[in-house]
Amino acid sequence: MGRLESPLKTILRQRFYYLFEALIIFFGIFIFMLIPTFLLPFLIDSNSVIFEPLYYLLRAASIVVTIPLFLYLANFIMEKQRKILILEEDISPSRNFLNLFKITKSNFKFQLLYGILLLVLIFIPLDFLTYLLVPEMLSYASTAVESAGAGYNSYFTENYSIFLLSVVLISLCVGIYEESLTRGFLTNRGSDYFNKMSAVIITSFFFGLGHFAYIFNPSSSGFPIIFPIIWFLQTFLVGIILAMVVLRRHWIFPVIFAHTINNIISSHSIWNYINGFDFSFMTFYVYIPLLIIGVILFIWQFSRIKESLSIGWKEFKKYFARDENIGENSLETVVRIMMDFLFGLIIFFVGVIIL
Repeated sequence: MGRLESPLKTILRQRFYYLFEALIIFFGIFIFMLIPTFLLPFLIDSNSVIFEPLYYLLRAASIVVTIPLFLYLANFIMEKQRKILILEEDISPSRNFLNLFKITKSNFKFQLLYGILLLVLIFIPLDFLTYLLVPEMLSYASTAVESAGAGYNSYFTENYSIFLLSVVLISLCVGIYEESLTRGFLTNRGSDYFNKMSAVIITSFFFGLGHFAYIFNPSSSGFPIIFPIIWFLQTFLVGIILAMVVLRRHWIFPVIFAHTINNIISSHSIWNYINGFDFSFMTFYVYIPLLIIGVILFIWQFSRIKESLSIGWKEFKKYFARDENIGENSLETVVRIMMDFLFGLIIFFVGVIIL
């Protein structure tokens, strides 16, 4: 990195080059998304029970192919800028992205353990407490999900057999799509351009805004604004934790696993609500057993959890301190933090327009 320019200029240059690379990747995703969006309806009847799962499957497959392909293109286009802003030992960004998906015999059980811990210690408690303390949140989520996706969520109104088959495959595909884009590309690549916590905050803000955006759905007009705000805060917090796990362990399977299973469980809560079942059914037969498992795992894995929390807290505190790598002062630290949220917002709007 250049050290002759001012810290503010460095902050802006890092984020603008990162934004430009994100534009290239988003454009590539847009091109590949044309296949399931426009071609699939000509090949399969949109009323078919396999249409929605196949649509999401093609989306997931497209993004896993698109990101490394267009990262290679972006790396070629921005070679000079990359040498200025990224560490000299930077490897191929395409290879770096694909390495996130690497699972070996020796680390599979640890990746699975991390995924289960994320599920029962983060996702499940947050969802359960939200639905328990804010009962209307389930009504809001049901309305938002049912009316979103340009008609690609109709499986919520199907019988349980069709719903179950659809929700398992679709949740897996959504988990792959969202984690590959948010944590796999935006967070992982952002940490090459600037400090890790800036990458975490930018992408977590982006992720949270993606769920807050349901406020613009006409079906949300009958609900108080507090509901999308709760959804934003919940996903923003989850996004921070998932991003820090990916950057520390360089694994994406645990976050995809936890995200997928949580979506399946949350979708069951929504399906039950739509079909007139009380939330108490999910409480006693799903959430409470998983919370008990979470307590057991917390005790069993306390030393590992404590170590992770300690490392995460140190990184979080460091984020609010002056970045010595660019020689910033206290005012420039405030500007850097504000720029992170601003660029998270910009990337969100770019994503809305292009994707």
